[in-house]
Amino acid sequence: MNSIATTRRGLDAVASHKSASLRARLLALPRSQKRLLQIVFDTLLIWLALWLAFYLRLDDASVISPLGGHAWLFIAAPLISLPIFVRYGLYRAVMRFVGYQTLITVGLAVTTSAILLGLCILFYADPPAVIPRSIVVIYWLLSLMFMSGLRLIMKQYFCRRPTGETLGLFRHNAPARPSRVPVAIYGAGSAGNQLLMALRQSYERNAVAFIDDNPQLAGRIIAGLPVYPPASLASLLEHTHAAEILLAIPSAPRYRQAEIINMLTLYAVKVRSIPGFMDLASGRVQVKDLREVDITDLLGRAPVQPHRELFEQCILDQVVMVTGAGGSIGAELCRQIMASKPRRLVLFEQSEFNLYSIHGELETLIQRRHLNVELVPVLSSVRNGERLFDVMSVWEVDTVYHAAAYKHVPMVERNISEGIINNVYGTLYSAQAAIRAKVKNFVLISTDKAVRPTSTMGSTKRLAELVLQALAQQSVLGLYGDLSGDLTENKTRFTMVRFGNVLGSSGSVIPLFTRQIRTGGPVTVTHPEMTRYFMTIPEAAQLVIQAGSLGKGGDVFVLDMGEPVKIYDLAANMIRLSGLSVRSVKNPAGDIAIEFVGLRPGEKLYEELLIGDNVTPTEHPMIMRADEQSIQWERLKTMLTELGCKIKADDYASIRHIFFSLVDGYSPDEEMVDWIHLQQMAGRLSSGHSDPYANPSEVAHFET
Repeated sequence: MNSIATTRRGLDAVASHKSASLRARLLALPRSQKRLLQIVFDTLLIWLALWLAFYLRLDDASVISPLGGHAWLFIAAPLISLPIFVRYGLYRAVMRFVGYQTLITVGLAVTTSAILLGLCILFYADPPAVIPRSIVVIYWLLSLMFMSGLRLIMKQYFCRRPTGETLGLFRHNAPARPSRVPVAIYGAGSAGNQLLMALRQSYERNAVAFIDDNPQLAGRIIAGLPVYPPASLASLLEHTHAAEILLAIPSAPRYRQAEIINMLTLYAVKVRSIPGFMDLASGRVQVKDLREVDITDLLGRAPVQPHRELFEQCILDQVVMVTGAGGSIGAELCRQIMASKPRRLVLFEQSEFNLYSIHGELETLIQRRHLNVELVPVLSSVRNGERLFDVMSVWEVDTVYHAAAYKHVPMVERNISEGIINNVYGTLYSAQAAIRAKVKNFVLISTDKAVRPTSTMGSTKRLAELVLQALAQQSVLGLYGDLSGDLTENKTRFTMVRFGNVLGSSGSVIPLFTRQIRTGGPVTVTHPEMTRYFMTIPEAAQLVIQAGSLGKGGDVFVLDMGEPVKIYDLAANMIRLSGLSVRSVKNPAGDIAIEFVGLRPGEKLYEELLIGDNVTPTEHPMIMRADEQSIQWERLKTMLTELGCKIKADDYASIRHIFFSLVDGYSPDEEMVDWIHLQQMAGRLSSGHSDPYANPSEVAHFET
């Protein structure tokens, strides 16, 4: 028996190889030869349909005379039909991609040829042999069946996999090949069916079922696949062993997509989505661009279309400068600004590589879209006030978007002096340069960490806001660092935009979690109750630009970021959407563990967007205006001078005291010490030297 089975498998393999070889040879034929073969087969089928029409009508083969009295009809049928088939484009269609539209065309062509053949029979005065009139109807039906059937059979044959698998109409009972990933398609509508057709042309995934919310489709068969309701997901996964679920619901509202994704996170199955079909039609993406579902889908927020007049007010045909142009937010601001066609875009960046990257990207964008925008890359730091003034004045800048900042909380917490100099004084120097260069608009990108901050980073961003608020109140002022006593006229409109975390930015938890999941975990979360507001980078950049146009001077705008997201839930959902399970006490056999590592220095469990409760709406539904306290410029200037002296003296106790006096709600969770200063203190203590600012208990605390 084993030898018989082996022989049979060998014969099957030989037959499969010969079939594949014939198929390859046919596919390699020139287009003209392929058309000739189609014409030959269509002619034979026309004759067969005509002969069968006579036989079915007369029930006597002896009276059919293809070479005698009926010869004229057998000659006329292909002579009439083939030119019509050519006119309808049947020989331009590619057999492998025959669809319903091709079958409709076949029906029209066959119907037209049958009508013309019937007219020939009707008006033939004295035919040599009897021809019943009903022959035409039978011939039409048979031709329709043969012509359509031939094309469907050829499609099946040429779409056959090299392994012998076909694209049959009823494949859901056939076992899936191990080399192809079994997948279920969520959405049995037009998008789902187009995705199914695309999958059947590929070699990577094998569609095994549909899932659809419509209860009337439950239990039905669509395109050969069974349709399951969402309530039967567990049964579907058990019977089909689907390893992925592909979302084919591009027209569903974002909140509904989020509900579906959250429901799918209960199952250990990978979830992917397809792009919208408007993107497919425009050629920006292809059906094969299945992407893994990310946190933007889980947020479930529908994007708000930008107000074009706000978008262009500070940009269109103007000179725009972006500081920190190579960072996450700065780079996206540059991309969004390019869409509003500025006259010139100045890229101000201290990182050579980041500047090189964004400059190259924008140059490519200009060439591809034929934009008339001048790019000016400037390699410098916002600490250099004179360089800032030179750039703004020489290039006649109209609007500045100030995105340059150190923003990683733990890093700034351990490099305090650098964080203060870059975030506070960098903003001060940029703003004063804008005043001197008569820049019209200055927009600061701030953060929710500036609200009742516990970190140095948050405190520096709130101080930066206070600097702009104070400058905005002065029509003429004496600039910080100017010892001449001269007053400078201020015509710059200052605006601050405050928002939370942006997805995918450098330092965001999303890329970190993705890397940890790919390496097998564990995924590290600081605290089980930690929550954050999230927004996509493009959405944040669009709102920053629009908020900058709404400002009247000294405004603090807050972006509507929806509901805060618990970081633990985010990590767990990302694990589940990767097709894995969370390892826990209740599920010790899970794939990826989530570990709590504790809050890092300066981190808060919950972030806020407002210091007080005074907030008013604006004409944009996602932008609110906050009414918050400010400090008079002369007092702030004195405090900034004192702060600079304390930084030079490494007097962190005094720096902390200044923060307490200037920043509302400042509540650090530990003493403020710079790492370099900490090492200096440790060295002095070990050598027996005293330090006026050193506290041995602080040193011990930080060393542990």
